[in-house]
Amino acid sequence: MDTQQNTALTRALAEVPGPLPTSGVIHISLPHTDRFTVVGNHLAQHPELSCTAVGIAVRIQSLPQGAKVGIKALAAHCREGEKRIAAALRELEAHGYLRRVRDRLPNGRIITRTVFCNRPAALLHPRRPAGAPPRPAKPEPAPAQASVQEPAPASVQEPAPAPVPAPMQEPAPLPASAPVPMQEPAPVQEPAPVPVCHPTAAPPAPELPVAPVAPPAPSAPLFVPRVPPPTAPKAPRRPLPRPGELTPELDRAATALLSDLHRHAPQFTLSEDDVRRLVPGVAAWLERAVRPDSIRRTLTDDPPQPLKHPAKLLAHRLTELLPPAPPGVDDLAALDRPRPRFTVTPFQTCDDCDRAFRSPTPGHCRDCRETRAAYAQAAA
Repeated sequence: MDTQQNTALTRALAEVPGPLPTSGVIHISLPHTDRFTVVGNHLAQHPELSCTAVGIAVRIQSLPQGAKVGIKALAAHCREGEKRIAAALRELEAHGYLRRVRDRLPNGRIITRTVFCNRPAALLHPRRPAGAPPRPAKPEPAPAQASVQEPAPASVQEPAPAPVPAPMQEPAPLPASAPVPMQEPAPVQEPAPVPVCHPTAAPPAPELPVAPVAPPAPSAPLFVPRVPPPTAPKAPRRPLPRPGELTPELDRAATALLSDLHRHAPQFTLSEDDVRRLVPGVAAWLERAVRPDSIRRTLTDDPPQPLKHPAKLLAHRLTELLPPAPPGVDDLAALDRPRPRFTVTPFQTCDDCDRAFRSPTPGHCRDCRETRAAYAQAAA
């Protein structure tokens, strides 16, 4: 008595046509009369869009014209955060459902308009309107030199319409007393055979220069995705670095470093095959005079959580973070080469006025020298 029975669901299941499936979903389709949005299966069942992107697309499609569909506006009404909403909008923009364009208003202000298309594939292949007349078929060009034209086969020629027989006039009624003579039916006359016109040989047409027909220019796509789609071909991965010569000393040192990583970072426990595959990369680092503790710290610092493939992470870091080769003896000699020096004249203090001036030897400044020269000339 305490179990609540949903009689409405039972009644709705009874009205579903056909036998109910033993597994999977059972649809109870009730017609909508108001507040509904038509969504295509190309969006609802898109194989490359995430469920978050599909949900955001349905949300945008259900909003009226002029509604705010920015990241913050959607995050205020959805449970997803701004990062997931931004990623979903980028997916929709990559597949043509969403487009953001910048427009300049008459007053000079630049705004960003968000355009949402519920069927982007239909924009690339527009359909002909229902009332538009069909396009006339292009006539096939006649050959340059026409010889005797062959008559069309009899099966292709359309038969002439049969003549319509004239309506038979009824005879005038005779008096009742006079007996009606019996008349034999007139023989049915067959229609005369229609003459068939056989085409005659046409004179050869003059040869005209035929201009080459340029191929039609490909139409530019309406939506240019800013982010490459997930199905775009990816650049090949760079190979694992290798030393110039894998000496036994480098091999032993690289093997010991990789085998000892789990003591410093337990999540980097490698198998024997992983160690043998990563030894050339570590040997290339050791060949470039990198200390083992620096290699260990670079490879194991701040790993992602959870770490599912430690060997792939190590191969990626060994390849992308490879340091440059150490400079050679000639390069170091160029650094140690003495630079050209410039002679700087020191400051001196004038013995008379204590003014600072530049001179290799102490003495008097220029003004004091001129004054002394003038006094000596006057005294003479």
